[in-house]
Amino acid sequence: MEAAKSKSVVVIGGGASGFFAAIQAATLNPDAQVIIYERGPNVLGKVSVSGGGRCNVTHACFDPHELIKNYPRGGKSLIGPFTKFGPTETIKWFKDRGVELKTEDDGRMFPITDSSATIIDCLLASAKKLGIEIHTSEGLNHFSYNDESSKWNLKMNSGGELNADYLILAASCSSLILKRLEELSIKIAPLYPSLFTFNCNDNFIGDLAGVSVEEVIVSILHLKIKTKGPFLITHWGFSGPAILKSSSIAAVDLADFNYNFDIAINFLPSYNSESLIVKLNDIKSLWAKKQVSTISPFESISKRLWSRIVERSQIETKFNWADLSKKHLNALASNLLAATFKIEGKSIFKEEFVTAGGVDLNEIDFKTMRLKKLQRIYVVGELINVDAVTGGFNFQNAWTTGWIAGSSIASSLDFAREALS
Repeated sequence: MEAAKSKSVVVIGGGASGFFAAIQAATLNPDAQVIIYERGPNVLGKVSVSGGGRCNVTHACFDPHELIKNYPRGGKSLIGPFTKFGPTETIKWFKDRGVELKTEDDGRMFPITDSSATIIDCLLASAKKLGIEIHTSEGLNHFSYNDESSKWNLKMNSGGELNADYLILAASCSSLILKRLEELSIKIAPLYPSLFTFNCNDNFIGDLAGVSVEEVIVSILHLKIKTKGPFLITHWGFSGPAILKSSSIAAVDLADFNYNFDIAINFLPSYNSESLIVKLNDIKSLWAKKQVSTISPFESISKRLWSRIVERSQIETKFNWADLSKKHLNALASNLLAATFKIEGKSIFKEEFVTAGGVDLNEIDFKTMRLKKLQRIYVVGELINVDAVTGGFNFQNAWTTGWIAGSSIASSLDFAREALS
């Protein structure tokens, strides 16, 4: 029994996946010593800012085969893990600990308190109850395996050293850790930013910062990539779920373009060119004596945005609807259904920013999250080459892979305990 108590599980990274791995390992093996090390001053930083401070915990998508469609990279590898621990299990896990989640119209799930503090408090309380040690401002500088002792030797940035029977790497896309894994013959997929906003210097933006549209279709020209969702105009360009989803799906290609590319925006997805021309002609008849630029005829398009679309269509401000020619109506339809913009750079969307790339999927046993080539070392969360579109999917990857790693280590500890008995 004493030998079992001496087993240690060290988790590097105090984020969502790291906490879930630590909690699961400690839950199933209360005799194990479980320690979390976080390089930054605070744990669960992304949980805190996710969803505008509300924490988008997961998504109401319960079929693993449908769920993986939201992962541009790594989705197929997650079918098995999601079958074991998916959104259904995530909801239950938090409910069992007193946290109720709610589902919004778009499928995103948040705590009913609309506060990320609820999730953070839950994770911290669970860790404390299990006796998990948490050390902040303490990062990992080097790690190596000792075959004689069957332990990992860890050198910390404080200068301290410790040994671990089991090592879980959950430190997001730490370049230092990934470099060390490469030295240990682990293949690493190149890193690329994902979930970022688009910079645009078009005069169209002008004073429209803050204007949003409930649903648009964003097309990245030349890539045949289309995404649908809410859209937001910012001081620097374009944001919102439709843009973030585009940046995620096309992350590698956009990096190759050096973030200079063209997009088209459809502000009225429920129309096609033919039906929209009919609609505009109807409005022209009904509103013949009304000034075109002053009132938006479409509920989803604000007056400010409508006025700019009219201007972009080269329709004079003084024109009434009766003054519009066929050419004017065609230009208006074109700018409503396929307004093109040149994108010149990206900006990090701080709340949801993730990184594509990381530990190559073929290096990982997804039944355990263990690295196939190395002993007693596991990789979870964003450190692996899995990333998703916005909507709670990246957190689900964190919960799932962390849970599996923690469960796998617990099984290994049980095996060791039986062998010693």
